Amino acid sequence: MAIGARDFIDKLLVEKYAQEKVDNHEADSLVSKVSADDMMTAMNHSSDSYRTMLALNSRLTMVCYGIVSKSAKYVKTEALA
Repeated sequence: MAIGARDFIDKLLVEKYAQEKVDNHEADSLVSKVSADDMMTAMNHSSDSYRTMLALNSRLTMVCYGIVSKSAKYVKTEALA
């Protein structure tokens, strides 16, 4: 597998941006824009919501099993001798 431009447009783009230089090593680029406490709070809320959803899903599954088992019609069969 070769790396590089495969068609005419890609070749033009490579030529155009080959000499461009990017310098983003400023002091501000290394500082997080989001507070760690805010991030942990958001993650905590997300995990609490997911935990609640799992608990509700489990409870709903048990309720559905109960409804199905109560509505089942059991037929008594003769015991084999």
